[in-house]
Amino acid sequence: MKQHHFHIAVAVITALLFATTPASAQEGTNKLIRQGNDLYRKQQYTDAEASYKKALERNGKSVEGNYNLGNSYYEQKRYDAARQQYSSALKVEGANAIKGDANYNIGNTFMEDKKWEESIKSYKAALKANPADEQARYNLAYAQAMLKQQQQQGGGNDNKKDQDKKNDKQKDKDKKEDQKKDQDKKNDQQKQDQKKDQDKDQQPQPKPSKLTPDEAKRLLQALAQQEKKLQEDKMKKVKASPGMVEKDW
Repeated sequence: MKQHHFHIAVAVITALLFATTPASAQEGTNKLIRQGNDLYRKQQYTDAEASYKKALERNGKSVEGNYNLGNSYYEQKRYDAARQQYSSALKVEGANAIKGDANYNIGNTFMEDKKWEESIKSYKAALKANPADEQARYNLAYAQAMLKQQQQQGGGNDNKKDQDKKNDKQKDKDKKEDQKKDQDKKNDQQKQDQKKDQDKDQQPQPKPSKLTPDEAKRLLQALAQQEKKLQEDKMKKVKASPGMVEKDW
């Protein structure tokens, strides 16, 4: 799983902001941000979001308030909102302290949406702000590899989805044709059976088996295919998540 930085506060920047903010507003903003951070640690991201928003109502130029609001959106998988909020945080005066982390997080939001080119651009910006960030360097390399793979496949996810849809339609068509053949065969068999019955004495006949040998064979084959598909799907789930570096805060 890809995980972003959780930036609690920047002491130096906070002090500078407080210096130009009335004492009451300073204390109120600081308290709400602390509340938001506590809720965030408890994974109560919706409540944390509400606290950060209240803090920003008091001081919209709070770097940590804007940044941490983006984190709460990210944890709720609201990646577009998170991306916009990180961008807003970068526009606040004094945002240099979170420039590397914010761009890294923006890269992660693009990564979640498999927008490789955009994520590459963001990780490069993160490394420009903090060349020592090895996790950003790793994610950059991963995004570049995924973009290359997408280009080699001739369009990536969209083309794959279209091909999957075509395959599904063809499978449905084949299935319907097989069902029609089976029904026609069954109808022919019934006609033959009726003709035989007319030639026999009108004595009670033993009840036939519910499934003919051919039907039983087809049923077993269908069950085997279904089991194979379930196993393939299980393997896909195991292989689906790439091992991404986590940010440890």
